[in-house]
Amino acid sequence: MRIAIDGRLINESGIGRYIRNLLENLSEIDHKNEYFILLKPKDIEKFNFGDNFQKVEADFNWYSVTEQAKMPRLIESLNIDLAHFPHFNVPVFYKGKFVVTIHDLIHQHFKMKRATTLDPLTYKVKQFGYNKVFSFAVNKSSEILVPSQFVKSQLQKEWKVDSKKICVTTEGVDDSLLKLRDKRVKNIQNKLLEKINVKKPYIFYVGNAHPHKNVEALIKSFKNLKEDFPDLKLVLAGADHYFWRRIKMAFTGEDIIYTGFVTDEVLAILFANAKAFAMPSLEEGFGIPVLESFACGCPVICSDIGSLKEVGGDACIYFDPKDSSDMTEKIKKVLKDEKLRKSMILKGEKRVKDFSWRKLAEETLQVYLSL
Repeated sequence: MRIAIDGRLINESGIGRYIRNLLENLSEIDHKNEYFILLKPKDIEKFNFGDNFQKVEADFNWYSVTEQAKMPRLIESLNIDLAHFPHFNVPVFYKGKFVVTIHDLIHQHFKMKRATTLDPLTYKVKQFGYNKVFSFAVNKSSEILVPSQFVKSQLQKEWKVDSKKICVTTEGVDDSLLKLRDKRVKNIQNKLLEKINVKKPYIFYVGNAHPHKNVEALIKSFKNLKEDFPDLKLVLAGADHYFWRRIKMAFTGEDIIYTGFVTDEVLAILFANAKAFAMPSLEEGFGIPVLESFACGCPVICSDIGSLKEVGGDACIYFDPKDSSDMTEKIKKVLKDEKLRKSMILKGEKRVKDFSWRKLAEETLQVYLSL
């Protein structure tokens, strides 16, 4: 087969991690089919795959008119059998056979004015465009890949998609993170923590600060915890942007530490040295940070929402993300009980072995070959 994969988001967080791991593992397991990877010019030289992988320049910004107008002609010129769009931004004029990955339905569920920096009219136009493109992706695709049963059920319920058309391919933890976790001895880890102004003990969170992430609720819960744990810190990691800046203005204090973007090396150390990792999201399509925390030997306290419970199983302690007192009590329970912490760590280390990017690539390849 001749297969095109839209890799323009390869260098971004979130979906970029999915694309990088999919391509890396496909190049290791499939030497027969021919792949055409669409990349932005800046990424052409950065990434290399197998001999049967050809890089194709696609200088079109995602969510743009140019993407919609010019992508179809570029893909059609490759004379392919199948295209894979790893995000819902499928060009609506594309007439060939394609599969799409729908990571979540958060765009549909969180349309609050506070979730955007755009003026109201531009925001409404953009949302209208998102919905049209999303509808095309869902209805015209030959197969839909999703990371969890939770997202599958959402598509079935809200978009009336036949369950036979949806394939669940769960995600994993990067091998590089696992290697970095084991690389440094404790005294070196402590020096690195000092360098980024992180003091133990601390609760850890990593991700963006969009409203559905519910970070403000975690900070308020942390302030309540300080009554019982006066030395406790809250470490918040994530690339600086409008939403993080807004939270920094609202919540200050030496016990709340904003690290900004961190490398995988620092990320592994922050997980490994935390008293617990907290994930207070109102909605997630999967929950890779939960697996990363498991892999680094850090207990997880998170929202009792569908996808996180799927990922975490019996290895997490869950709270109602809309109930601040429940969040506080569950975190307090883990912090006070060292025996419970150790039990959660062991369960997490066992649980993470059920997930891998290699398995995702193998299942994705089977979908390609079935079409």
